[in-house]
Amino acid sequence: MASTFGTALRATVFGQSHSPAVGCVLEGLPAGLAVDLDGLQRFVDRRSPGATPGSTARRERDLVRVVGGLNPAGRTCGAPFAALLANEDARPGDYARAGRVPRPGHADLCAELRWHGEQDPAGGGHFSGRLTAPLCVAGGVALQWLATRGVEVRAHVAELAGVADEPLEAQDNSPEGQLRLRGQMAALASRPLEPFVDPEAGRRMAAEVARARAEGDTVGGIVECVACGMPAGCGEPTADGIENVLARDLFTIPAVKGVEFGRGFAAARLRGSQNNDAYELRDGRVVPRTNSAGGVLGGITTGAPVHVRVAVKPIPTLGRPQDSVDLDAMAPAQSRPGGRHDATAVVRAVPVVEAVVALGLADALLAWPAHDGKGGLCR
Repeated sequence: MASTFGTALRATVFGQSHSPAVGCVLEGLPAGLAVDLDGLQRFVDRRSPGATPGSTARRERDLVRVVGGLNPAGRTCGAPFAALLANEDARPGDYARAGRVPRPGHADLCAELRWHGEQDPAGGGHFSGRLTAPLCVAGGVALQWLATRGVEVRAHVAELAGVADEPLEAQDNSPEGQLRLRGQMAALASRPLEPFVDPEAGRRMAAEVARARAEGDTVGGIVECVACGMPAGCGEPTADGIENVLARDLFTIPAVKGVEFGRGFAAARLRGSQNNDAYELRDGRVVPRTNSAGGVLGGITTGAPVHVRVAVKPIPTLGRPQDSVDLDAMAPAQSRPGGRHDATAVVRAVPVVEAVVALGLADALLAWPAHDGKGGLCR
């Protein structure tokens, strides 16, 4: 089972939903980074159960226990960074039927076909959203390293249950547009547990989530993310392009079913004259005036904000029975609700998307100077 991604910066997650703990290992971090453990904990807390509307009744404190990679001064020492988070509220017995009666929308049946009954079915095992907690630990460290390079990553709930938030000003690369984008990012940073540009939109979303939960249902949505400060010229063409790396990494998040950059699928409905980003001179540099490309062309950064949108499906576990099959009897059966589950994963997915984008961009930046004769500063 492949649980490691990255090249220059390699992240591994391990554990299962109801195992004693989950954790991560991060290899390739430059030595000397002073890791703010309090800041890392605050970042991880943003995805913790109970922190957002519609979240599960499962309560995990998610206290980050660093077990390797730091010297006595609290700086990275060149060894792999490793951390654990205890599963303090695990109840594997709630999933006794999951291996026998696969839950629609979950990976139960696929895991059975792959591992022939040896998989851990409790809470989805290694397929569980619980594994996004150690992703946030690894990504939280990557975010701190990116900050030392002048790169900021920020995401919000762009849409939830059909209710849209104010979009980020990521496609206007003019000085005025970038000023508005920075203002939006600052507003999001000031409300870490409310990842909405427009708080009123967040309240309408919460009402829709509550209505779905009352009806025994769940909802999906879209997370929009931008990274400002990425230097132009970073990345590789073809298989190791920035888009390739980020898309691959983002699909490590359970429930992600789609990724688009810049205008994405909307570009298919435009003419080239509408979609192209014209160039202009600005402070002695050639820059794109707009950002339909999402900050990437040919797999390489343009210097404009990297802009990505991520589609998150509804939580598959409903508050009512669903049609399935009893694999022992090979007869129709009902998959009945069990365990504790969110009514939506979208709000808690916001810091996870930030974490994964940070890991991908940090990986690209760490690999870049080795190929760049100018030392990686092509702004």
